[in-house]
Amino acid sequence: MPNATTGADTETVKKAQNQYAQPKIESRLAQLSLAALGVVFGDIATSPIYAIRECFHGEYGIQVTHTNVLGILSLMFWALTLIVGVKYLLFVFRADNHGEGGVIALTALIRGQGGPPANRRFLGAVALGLFAACLLYGDGMITPAISVLSAVEGVGIITPVFDPYIIPITVAILIGLFMIQRHGTARVGGLFGPVILVWICFLAVMGAVQVARNPQVLMAVSPWYAFQFLIFNKLHGFVVLGAVFLVVTGTEALYADMGHFGTRPIRLTWFGLVLPALLLNYYGQGALLLAHPEAATHPFYAMVPSWALIPTVLLATLATIIASQAVISGAFSMTRQAIQLGYLPRLNIRHTSARQIGQIYVAPVNWMLMVCTITLVAGFQTSSKLAAAYGVAVTSTMMITSVLFFIVARQRWQWPLGWAAPLTGLFLLVDVPFFLANLSKILHGAWFPLVIGAAFFTLMLTWAKGRRVLAGNLRKIMPPVHQFIVDLSSHPPNKIEGDAVFLTGNPSAVPVALVKNVKHNHVVHNRTVLLNFRVEDVPRVPNLEKIQTEKLGGGFYRVTARYGFMEDPGFNTVFSLAQGQGLDLDPQTASFYIGRENLVIAEPSSMARWRANLFLFMSRNAADATSFFRIPPEQVIEVGVRLGI
Repeated sequence: MPNATTGADTETVKKAQNQYAQPKIESRLAQLSLAALGVVFGDIATSPIYAIRECFHGEYGIQVTHTNVLGILSLMFWALTLIVGVKYLLFVFRADNHGEGGVIALTALIRGQGGPPANRRFLGAVALGLFAACLLYGDGMITPAISVLSAVEGVGIITPVFDPYIIPITVAILIGLFMIQRHGTARVGGLFGPVILVWICFLAVMGAVQVARNPQVLMAVSPWYAFQFLIFNKLHGFVVLGAVFLVVTGTEALYADMGHFGTRPIRLTWFGLVLPALLLNYYGQGALLLAHPEAATHPFYAMVPSWALIPTVLLATLATIIASQAVISGAFSMTRQAIQLGYLPRLNIRHTSARQIGQIYVAPVNWMLMVCTITLVAGFQTSSKLAAAYGVAVTSTMMITSVLFFIVARQRWQWPLGWAAPLTGLFLLVDVPFFLANLSKILHGAWFPLVIGAAFFTLMLTWAKGRRVLAGNLRKIMPPVHQFIVDLSSHPPNKIEGDAVFLTGNPSAVPVALVKNVKHNHVVHNRTVLLNFRVEDVPRVPNLEKIQTEKLGGGFYRVTARYGFMEDPGFNTVFSLAQGQGLDLDPQTASFYIGRENLVIAEPSSMARWRANLFLFMSRNAADATSFFRIPPEQVIEVGVRLGI
């Protein structure tokens, strides 16, 4: 009897615990979903401002007829369903690198542990992934321009008196947006989700009102209307796909921001709220056009009652600023990942939030984006012309994502060819037509993001190549660690009190700074630590696996610090973790020795002269190791070495 009572009591406690934990889990899920709404879906949620308009009133606008309206709506429905819902949320989201997403994380899966893949067949795939990441820089420039400009153009609808001020107002907003980046989004991040939630609800309500007045537009759910549109309009209908593609802008952001929120909140928010609201608004605009074809000049604002125009313009402008913020933050995160993987030089990265690891600020990237974005607004003048330049870079990235997904499915997951090939074929069946349709935009300005992407791609390959050349030259003058210790024991230098930490890129070789110090000063410290920071192809490395300490003898220690490409290396963490492994170092009194490379172009050089000069320029403008690793400057001793490339 007592046993039965005890069992019942235990069961009661478990039920009570479950009942208590369930609301906490649901509350956490709701919070994450709201945050994801503000950060992830801002871009795709502002597409209704201009997407329908560009189909009927843009550079390749098609005539407003019953058949064309239903055809466009059907294409939009299936684009959102197949690209966002099926391709990304159901399948590509499975290709996460320890919870992190994005094209660089996907590339890291292919690259494998410890650097570039040994199998040369995958070098091309890695290069493709890098190129896709570079194309997103172009997207980061054109998205804020088209989003903010399209929203501000609503001012001209209120009254033509404001028409001359549309460009100045847009430029002022963009300057303000980039100026506040250094303060970070942490302070206003709590507002993002609620604002986009209000925006999404507004989209749904405005669309539902129009659909209720003309419910026949709901027939466009059938794919038959999409096929009919393409068959009837032939080449013109195919070209209009470039405008239809605007409904899925920001889809890559869903994948890139997966690590900040997790797959469940993003999927739940998309299928439960964002997708229905977007479809209601697009179909509402279609219903309006069936009744009033003349509204094609700006169908989004035509749905709004005259008394609500001013608050709508203000809400749309705020929503586009938030959408732009997400794209800019994505460019910062992508830059950090590229630095950690060795494809860009060190840059000073500042964290702007103690709670959100993804909220960082990279000044050079910020100012470059600002200049290019303002140049785009000043050069194109209208959102329609900007829309005519948008799409090639993003569709290229989506195609590359499909190819990389196939490689990961086959190589990492061991999927049979009979599964992976048809699925990837379905993805490409959607991606390729959109890509080909957008090719017609190249002469209308789409060359700009391609040029930006090619420039960043060149920088990344040049930096990676230059570092490999330098590493090879350094190996020639850096003796093996064990041989160096044996030589010191036979010819011992003077010992001085204290701890010396030498940064080294090669843990098995003696850093040049140590070689030079012993050769010229004939001294070593009582404890000499060779510290190697190794960036792994995973987002984060657990603290228990982060540090490996090895006693080499003669007062020498080797410490290998492993970091993920989403982490920032720092000495304080290294010292505290090394203490747990028996190496008690005081970061306040230790001396840090850093080798400074004085680079010159060798004759003959291992690189083309223009690439060598480019590498020298990047090296001179890279952040020094002192600031990058956050070492107290007063404890740093730099030792120079002249090297040719």
